[in-house]
Amino acid sequence: MKLTKLEHAALILEDDGARLFVDPGSFTTPITDAIGTVAVVITHEHADHWTPEQLRRILDQSPDAVILAPEGVAKAASDFSVRVVHAGDTVEVEPFTLRFFGGKHAVIHSSIPVVDNLGVIVNDKLVYPGDSFAAPDLSEIDVLAVPSSAPWLKASEFIDYVLGLKPKHSFSTHEMVNSVIGKQMADARIQWATEQGGGRYLGLQPGDTYEV
Repeated sequence: MKLTKLEHAALILEDDGARLFVDPGSFTTPITDAIGTVAVVITHEHADHWTPEQLRRILDQSPDAVILAPEGVAKAASDFSVRVVHAGDTVEVEPFTLRFFGGKHAVIHSSIPVVDNLGVIVNDKLVYPGDSFAAPDLSEIDVLAVPSSAPWLKASEFIDYVLGLKPKHSFSTHEMVNSVIGKQMADARIQWATEQGGGRYLGLQPGDTYEV
């Protein structure tokens, strides 16, 4: 299974000629190649994780792709057919097995509503928590996508998240709200935390790929 990191929180997984998009949002370059897409996973309703324009670009090329998301996204994306999923659900979209966990977005501030957020485990290999530090029910994590900069997080949280999960491999996501220097600082802390558990930091940049 090939993983491609795009800008910010967006990912592409490819296996056996099929594609899975995750969180193609407003901070991600417009999607231009989406042929063969079987599913789109949207973790929550915030625009940096999905936009109508990005979904239409994907569906124009792969009209049979299924959109999987929590209830908040289904309401926000009412012009699209969204299959609502919940924490604990497992969905088979060949060749991908998707398991969902979590349930709520991390708190930004008491004045801002907490929306639905679901992390996703792809083929029991890749763990992506969306905008939260919810822990998946995996005894061993091959690749962990780690949110590295956001209004809802601080460094101690993502460091402790990585230290607790001890992934074999990790890379940073949710980085487009950071400066270059800020991203370098966050990446260094994620690398350190990963190495404490014997893992390896991948350091993926937008456009980079990795065989999971």
